[in-house]
Amino acid sequence: MDRLLPPTFSSTAPGLTTGRCVLDEHTLVLNRSWIVINVTTVRRSIVMLYHGIARAIEPETFEALDFPSWIERTRAEQHLQIRTPRGMIPVPDVIVLGSYDRPPSTRVPFTRRNLFRRDDGVCQYCGRQVRTQEYSIDHVLPRSRAGATSWENCVLACLRCNAHKGDRTPEEANLRLLRTPRPPDWRLLVGTARDLERRSWRTFLSRVP
Repeated sequence: MDRLLPPTFSSTAPGLTTGRCVLDEHTLVLNRSWIVINVTTVRRSIVMLYHGIARAIEPETFEALDFPSWIERTRAEQHLQIRTPRGMIPVPDVIVLGSYDRPPSTRVPFTRRNLFRRDDGVCQYCGRQVRTQEYSIDHVLPRSRAGATSWENCVLACLRCNAHKGDRTPEEANLRLLRTPRPPDWRLLVGTARDLERRSWRTFLSRVP
């Protein structure tokens, strides 16, 4: 493979399920102290490897490999591969940055998507699984009573329960919360459920403070 030119991508890797491009899949990012700080796309992680910003972690040996060393790991039985005009590149599961050592932020932004994920897509009053278009955000203490829009005062609710509760507290509406709302552990919001099942990710996520 030509080491002088940056990688250009022409196809997805074999073995990937369901029509999502492997270049848009997730790679776990560690800081210089090998602490999880973020996720990025496979596409961006390979560019970072090429420019020497990061090294790829070999999942079996935990070696930190630069780009030339990483692209030599073309054993299909161990890595998904990306085909490029100049050869095959293994897909990195985890990369480590060479100079960035800031600790991870443990504050999860309050958004509708993150709330949905925190509550597992389940109405926190009736326990029914809801689809993204069938839920609302309920303020446990209503906004009319100075209830805040925060992790501690908002829950996922199906439209029926939210309409029943209206401008009341759960006690006044004879409803009971499945669990007390609180800020989520940010590790639960890293990547997708499939990402979190990767053995290479679990090793590093378990080290997050």
